[in-house]
Amino acid sequence: MEVRSIDIAIIGAGSAGLYAFSKAKHSGKSVVLIDGGELGTTCCRVGCMPSKAIIQVAEDFHRPAIFHRFGIAGREQLSIDLAETMEYVQDTRDHFVDQVLTTSIDDLPPEQLIESNCKFLEPTLLETDEGERIRANAVIIATGSTPIVPKAWHRFRDRILTTDEFFELETLPASVAVIGLGVIGLEIGQAMHRLGVAVSGIDQLQTIGGISDPKVAHAAIETIGKELPLWLGHPAEISEGANGKLRVTAGEHSVEVDKVFASLGRRPNLDKLNLDVLGVPCNDKGIPEHNPNTMQIGDLPVFIAGDVSGNRPILHEAGDEGRIAGYNASRDQIVAFKRRTPLHITFSDPNIVRVGASFAELDPETTAVGAMRVAPVGRALIMARNRGLIHIYADKASGKLLGCEMVAPAGEHLAHLMVLAISQQMTVGQLLQLPFYHPTMEEGLQAALRDLYRQVQAKNAGPITELEKL
Repeated sequence: MEVRSIDIAIIGAGSAGLYAFSKAKHSGKSVVLIDGGELGTTCCRVGCMPSKAIIQVAEDFHRPAIFHRFGIAGREQLSIDLAETMEYVQDTRDHFVDQVLTTSIDDLPPEQLIESNCKFLEPTLLETDEGERIRANAVIIATGSTPIVPKAWHRFRDRILTTDEFFELETLPASVAVIGLGVIGLEIGQAMHRLGVAVSGIDQLQTIGGISDPKVAHAAIETIGKELPLWLGHPAEISEGANGKLRVTAGEHSVEVDKVFASLGRRPNLDKLNLDVLGVPCNDKGIPEHNPNTMQIGDLPVFIAGDVSGNRPILHEAGDEGRIAGYNASRDQIVAFKRRTPLHITFSDPNIVRVGASFAELDPETTAVGAMRVAPVGRALIMARNRGLIHIYADKASGKLLGCEMVAPAGEHLAHLMVLAISQQMTVGQLLQLPFYHPTMEEGLQAALRDLYRQVQAKNAGPITELEKL
């Protein structure tokens, strides 16, 4: 059988694969991109972008509920056509997908794009579903991930939604149980609730949004729990209900709903790749052992990048992993790259944020915690969104900023200020030297930093201006 020879083969044309492709082809190497699924990236099709579109509609429709407090009348005259809403979300989604395709895929010559699935025959020999064989000097696995639906629920699959099905709906169901209150579950669950769907939120954990700080978690649960019911601490069970509905039970709670939205994480798309031929140990999720700073699997000329790696399933991290893999796959010398400061944002209302080291990762004996409740922050009061809590962590001895967890309005912007400070290894005192404009949400951050400064050894926390001492 004829075998096609290539320098670099990239399996998967999602975000990580496209970044890897761009980096590899600029090295002058011959590169082929292999993908047998729908092109256009998870982010654009079922992730970051369409979710933000429906969140924005839901936020705008929900906001008038408090207009009476400002003397604005007539909110009761508003209505929403959910079919038109979903059409708008899909049109917006399609726009972003088209942008990706026109700037990355559409102009590729036929020899650089193989629209097929493939598997390994050897560490550097691939075979497509059509039987074409490709010998590559290096291979990059960037096959993405798929939403998890437990096998026990498969008999109800026609009434279970994941992100794969949600953004194809013509309208929204009347009632939904959202099972799994991580990023996606919270974002989509709150959006559906604000658009008039009867939503019950369920998670077997005692926290939501990936928060590890108990006080911040309590503030988030208290705030979002006032808007929709949250059943925490018990796994969900699904059974047949009346009139075609599903009965969902968690602990002492039970509800009958039209649909279940399953947000239980994602599994890496690895099962069809025949990874056994690599001869590398895999973890319990089937992900081969690899170096997250080089993306190399074992000592093979094989690399892994994006959601499939199981490291940090976020777009900017997938981009970084793709670039690292593409760089190393196209060179003789493997280079280890320092990874960026962790940054996590849940676009719920209020935002849930984790930056740098989480509370659970820190030693309470050596860590100081600066706190500020959002309630008295002037800008939050003006916006009538004064709910939440900000916690910032620093090393007691050095005053070096380590991380933060918060639930706060405009948290997405506070997160970027904190990730900048942590990445630059700033101390509490150094960050407090910056001006904080009034009235902004950043003043809440400033108050938490002042609380933190009092708890660290000031002489080691960096200089603080005389004005700030006042």
